[in-house]
Amino acid sequence: MKGRVLIAAGSDSGGGAGIQADIKTVTALGGYAACAVTALTAQDTRTVHDVHPVPAAFVARQMRVVLADIGADCIKTGMIHSEPIIEAIADTAADHGAGVPLVVDPVLVAKGGAALLEPSAMRALAASLVGRADLVTPNIPEAERLTGLAIATVDDMARAAERIHRLGPEAVLVKGGHLESDLVTDLLSHPGGLERFEAPRIESRHTHGTGCTLASAIATGIAQGMDLVSAVARARTYLRRAIEAAPGYGAGHGPVNHGVTVKPIG
Repeated sequence: MKGRVLIAAGSDSGGGAGIQADIKTVTALGGYAACAVTALTAQDTRTVHDVHPVPAAFVARQMRVVLADIGADCIKTGMIHSEPIIEAIADTAADHGAGVPLVVDPVLVAKGGAALLEPSAMRALAASLVGRADLVTPNIPEAERLTGLAIATVDDMARAAERIHRLGPEAVLVKGGHLESDLVTDLLSHPGGLERFEAPRIESRHTHGTGCTLASAIATGIAQGMDLVSAVARARTYLRRAIEAAPGYGAGHGPVNHGVTVKPIG
């Protein structure tokens, strides 16, 4: 088992997104997942019914003890919910995880439309986490919130990535799944240039947790020593296979099959 990923994110009681999706993804790709739970949610495939934040000091303590004992080769953040938790994660990563790559998935809204980040926390997210990230992975609505730009084309995605860079992250992956197109395009802007990843759209309502899954898959690749472009390419392949093999659970946006690359035992 190679590649230690420390994940700071919320729990999804339905198991399709959040910490549950993150841990399954890291494990499926051969890494080791540790976690700092930032919030508990009562959630199914249709919506988020309730959110119970974890105290910021306890989020920081979860991270500190893991970093001090197990260590991490990459830190990945997901749903954070409030400004105090954002600041606790940012400070702990800087003080106890110096030099560890940071992947920030700026989770703002659940697949069913429920808000997962308090409105007052948006500025803190941009300044304290996005600005310090080695990679930030917004979808189009998240990129619009971070930049104030309307995004309707791939060229708009490139402009958004350029503006997000001004906040400070080293690399930006703008995910294009929300564009109306038969071809899904993701753009990776990084110090080596602009990489374009394209693949045919998979028609499925079972896409709950795809953002969490992709970011965690990339973080696993980084933790395992892969270069960023290769980590993104493998993560996209894994996610596509997981969507294609989705078990079909739930009445809403169902989960993907995170175990698609794990061979059964026995």
